[in-house]
Amino acid sequence: MNSDPPWDLYRTFLAVLADGSLSGAARSLAVTQPTIGRHIEALEQALGLALFVRSQRGLAPTEAALALRPYAETLASTVAAMRREASSQGDVVRGVVRISASEIIGAEVLPSIVGALRARYPELELELALTNEVSNLLRREADVAVRMVEPDQEALVVRKLGAVEIGMFARRAYLDRCGTPKTARDLAEHTLIGFDRETPAFRAIRARVTGLGSVHFALRATSDVAQLELLRAGAGIGFCQVPLAKGHDLVRLLPKAFSLRLGIWLAMHENLRTTPRCRAVFDGLTDGLRRYLDTR
Repeated sequence: MNSDPPWDLYRTFLAVLADGSLSGAARSLAVTQPTIGRHIEALEQALGLALFVRSQRGLAPTEAALALRPYAETLASTVAAMRREASSQGDVVRGVVRISASEIIGAEVLPSIVGALRARYPELELELALTNEVSNLLRREADVAVRMVEPDQEALVVRKLGAVEIGMFARRAYLDRCGTPKTARDLAEHTLIGFDRETPAFRAIRARVTGLGSVHFALRATSDVAQLELLRAGAGIGFCQVPLAKGHDLVRLLPKAFSLRLGIWLAMHENLRTTPRCRAVFDGLTDGLRRYLDTR
């Protein structure tokens, strides 16, 4: 390579990887398809590598493209962080803050907190990244993260907010139809809602609840929100945060056998502690989440 390819080429590369076609990438980036094609050709020439091959399903990435993908994603995170930082210079609380949180916290708890922050700081822009994976704050994949497992990375400002109780629940309609389990053994006769793969939160639950390792989930979903909706629909018995269950006609089951508390932490990169927008969001999330945890 005689010169470094411009960032736009890597952005196009990621879009084609995500969409699997030139036309899909063009729609997502709001440019023309020929522009996407020129960008990919220019990047391949600059790198001296073939990045895609045509297949019946569209464009398939080569091994070289897959190897380069994490580096391009790091570039994307860095560019996004630069834009957020540039938009928020000065002493006024303004600009973009990206918040990472689990699906349940992000969908069920944060909207009211985020709405209050926006009302208080009209120049503040907030992005919610809902994922059960642990975002890397050191790579600036997010500015502030709400975590259900204690952060172990250095160079972070970490605040423990408290703990949320997790219990087992079902809708009254399900219990009227299928009966109420009296012991943990009775659960074998019921439809249980759970994960189709392990998450950090579920590993913590399973490690601390006796007998959960042998439980069979008849209804499984990757999404925590999908599990909660199954529970609300009366499809079976599942786990739920106790403060969330109170307003959804959910009945607590076997509280002695299935009860634990999971900690909630707030974290951000230490370099952001004096940034007005991040400080305001960090403090606002602290107050809002503590009120949620204090719900009786």
